[in-house]
Amino acid sequence: MTHSDSESGLGIVLFAHGSRDPLWHKPMEAVAQAMRQIAPGVPVVCAYLELSSPDLPTACQNLVQLGVRRINVVPMFLGVGKHAREDLPVIMNELRTQHPAIGFTQQRAVGEEPLLVELLANIALGHTR
Repeated sequence: MTHSDSESGLGIVLFAHGSRDPLWHKPMEAVAQAMRQIAPGVPVVCAYLELSSPDLPTACQNLVQLGVRRINVVPMFLGVGKHAREDLPVIMNELRTQHPAIGFTQQRAVGEEPLLVELLANIALGHTR
């Protein structure tokens, strides 16, 4: 895939903590797969802070090699702890330095999104399909 395959030149990284347990990755990969079905022209990859691979710099390098011009990093954290507040901004600054021609953006953590909070509340109340 090259940047011409995606009108926007956008690539997306779903960024999570990571785990040695391969089953832990299944929900992340399911979100990535759903995104690929919704927007097949937008490359989506998963990346992890620790205990899993690829790490965020490697995932971004893979997207750059595909020809993306913009990378949006989506922190897949319910809580905004040290990793989201402190570790991720440092990594994002390093990525901007390593790839000055790429436009990097970082969304807020998914746990801060009102739509997700409402969905989780409905699931907890048993209000599902």
